[in-house]
Amino acid sequence: MALEGFSIRELQSDIAQSDAEWQADETSFTKMTHEERSHYLGYIPGPGEPSLEDREQIAQEKLDVFLAEAAAAAYPSFYDLRNVSGGNFITSVKDQGRCGSCVAFGVVATAEGRFRRQRNNPNLSVDFSEAHLYFCNGRRCTRAEGNSGWWPSAALNYFRDNGVVDEACFPYKDTTQPCKLCSDSSNRLKKITGWKHITSHAEMKEWISTKGPLVACYTVYSDFYAYKGGIYKHVKGSMEGGHCVSVVGYNDAEKYWICKNSWGKAFGEENPYDTGTPKEKGYFRIAYGQCGIDSSMDTVDAIVETGWERNQRIIGLWAINEDRNAWVYVKDMGWRKVSPDNNNIFYNMLTHLIAAKAGNLRVDFYQENRVIKEVYVF
Repeated sequence: MALEGFSIRELQSDIAQSDAEWQADETSFTKMTHEERSHYLGYIPGPGEPSLEDREQIAQEKLDVFLAEAAAAAYPSFYDLRNVSGGNFITSVKDQGRCGSCVAFGVVATAEGRFRRQRNNPNLSVDFSEAHLYFCNGRRCTRAEGNSGWWPSAALNYFRDNGVVDEACFPYKDTTQPCKLCSDSSNRLKKITGWKHITSHAEMKEWISTKGPLVACYTVYSDFYAYKGGIYKHVKGSMEGGHCVSVVGYNDAEKYWICKNSWGKAFGEENPYDTGTPKEKGYFRIAYGQCGIDSSMDTVDAIVETGWERNQRIIGLWAINEDRNAWVYVKDMGWRKVSPDNNNIFYNMLTHLIAAKAGNLRVDFYQENRVIKEVYVF
């Protein structure tokens, strides 16, 4: 089987003769036509943003700066969010299917990983709806249906301003869907506090090593569809389009980014820390400066923690000799302040929370930006 203009054997030979350190072979994508493969892309630069070609030039310039820097970095030289003290802060790999919804998948994957880091809980059950983010923005799966692509800033603005429900409220299918949320969707929305566009390697690595993954977009060339493992560098083949992913780690010694893709669990590399059999695939490594991957990346600043939390357990209490200043530690969530707004309500809630801890009772509570406003003990 051949990609447009060359065979897999030719590609393997060219990789061997170059300084590239990756493996190419037949994949499900190399067996598709160019048109079929295009459905798995979907990123185009937004208004006023650099073109794909300009992004590649910018990324190469940033690589030159990185290679010239000699000062000690303020971040670890290696970091992988799939193994932080044994915990995996990255949610499971998903499959966008034959729909150009990669921007939604890259943003959602990043938000999910950010939420786990925010809660410092690698086991946090979080699964946001890509369908909500994509289809409720009027997007369609293919160019033939009227959309020519999307960009992260638009998706991140929607997540911030409108919120996104969980997957069960609006399940994803790889065909254009009407925006139809579940009946209680207003109670299931999660918003992000904001996002930032960052442009230096140092900022990117500091963020990943302290806050969580990043949204990144890059140019896909036809040789990438034959990727089986290793540190990808473009060797040959034509530009196929733009794609967005979530960057979950990096390695300065070998100069690569670790990316979580949205092409299912059969394409790419395994998660080496996965304890399952077989290990989950769906990741790839890409060299610094390649294909515009690090011309810029986008953060998810934080997840707004407002709304009801059900069936929780209080495992810690803290107070100080100040009026209405008390905190409780919620299992798998961390510290939450007890609202000091009203004297009677404050002491009533604190009494219930103390009883819940002492009796190992479950609680429901309503929080506004991590401040507990109502409590029910059962």
